[in-house]
Amino acid sequence: MNLQEKIESLCAKARASSRSLAQSSLSDRNNALKILAEKLIKPDIINKIIAANNIDMENSRGKISDAMMDRLKLDEDRVKNISFALFKIISLADPLNQGEVWKRPNGVNIKRVKVPLGVIGMIYESRPNVTIDAAALCIKSGNAVVLRGGKEAINSNKILADLVRESLREAGLEPDCTQFIDDTSREGANLLMKQRGKVDVLIPRGSASLINTVAESSNIPVIETGVGNCHIFVDESADFVAAANIILESKRRASVCNAVESILVAEKIYKEFLPVMKRRLDELNVEIRGCEKVREVLDCTIATEEDYYAEYNDYVLSAKIISGLDAAIEHINKHNTQHSEAIITNNIKNAREFQERVDAAAVYVNTSTRFTDGEEFGFGAEMGISTSKLHARGPVGLAELTTVKYVIDGDNLVR
Repeated sequence: MNLQEKIESLCAKARASSRSLAQSSLSDRNNALKILAEKLIKPDIINKIIAANNIDMENSRGKISDAMMDRLKLDEDRVKNISFALFKIISLADPLNQGEVWKRPNGVNIKRVKVPLGVIGMIYESRPNVTIDAAALCIKSGNAVVLRGGKEAINSNKILADLVRESLREAGLEPDCTQFIDDTSREGANLLMKQRGKVDVLIPRGSASLINTVAESSNIPVIETGVGNCHIFVDESADFVAAANIILESKRRASVCNAVESILVAEKIYKEFLPVMKRRLDELNVEIRGCEKVREVLDCTIATEEDYYAEYNDYVLSAKIISGLDAAIEHINKHNTQHSEAIITNNIKNAREFQERVDAAAVYVNTSTRFTDGEEFGFGAEMGISTSKLHARGPVGLAELTTVKYVIDGDNLVR
């Protein structure tokens, strides 16, 4: 069987099994997740996962940045945290079969109910926890999923996907509703993008180049996620200590999409604030690339226009001095990826105007951008952070993995 036939076969199996999963009970779906969660806290299984991950780490050493290595790494605590996230998903309400009911004057009874999307294709990079998060959210929402991870995490992903399928089988559900493509070539990804009719929605999660490639090449509808050029604007009324602390915490894990990438500082305070900010960022050895006014205060590299558009995924920040609120909003709306934006301010009018006028999936006041996360939002986990405006925006959780069906009853009615 060649690669095209293999991927077509996997997608066909997912399509066939999706129908039985959609009709399964909430208790059966939760039971599969419970079995999986309990497997992930068993010492022997944790050791097997870490051993597979160690191979991935060794194969990637020197080929990806330290920040991306951290994203790839699984240790005992991280595996247990994946298990804890599953228990949170189990505790959430059934996203299916909920709906509104109304009756028309002509006697037609209409019910709009939530149903699964069908088969979801997931193309992702580096982070092996996505294998479990994606599979779990799809199982809970009655969707089959076809997983295609990146080469960096192939061994970790494979063992995790096998555990998902084992758990489904033990719960009496179709294991084929979770499929894993073990080919990490570009051809494999391209073939998955062409499975229209077998796959209903494609979700890419990873670098800007990956997401752009999928959005431009797929003939399946795409929910774009993940690219995060996130800004924090320090307003002239901001508390300096609080602002520097929020900036530091927003950069502590540099490889994630909700990490801050660009700092804007009001002109009235930049000479006093920048040294306070730098002292905190020095704790992480963050490189600052600044405009000429930033360089009046800090010894740093000059920022180019490209820097203001960049998602670094590393311990690098751009910094720019801005005349005030209007200029900050204009700069953000021009350069951002519509992911997560924040203002640090004690001026409630400026806070509300910032939230109303900034175009992004999540807009924060006096809060780290790192809160844009499915678990932090109470979703248990997420498929990714959608920067799209159609169907889903922000963390893609259970509700975003459903669509609607209209169920209509009548008493021998004709129009």
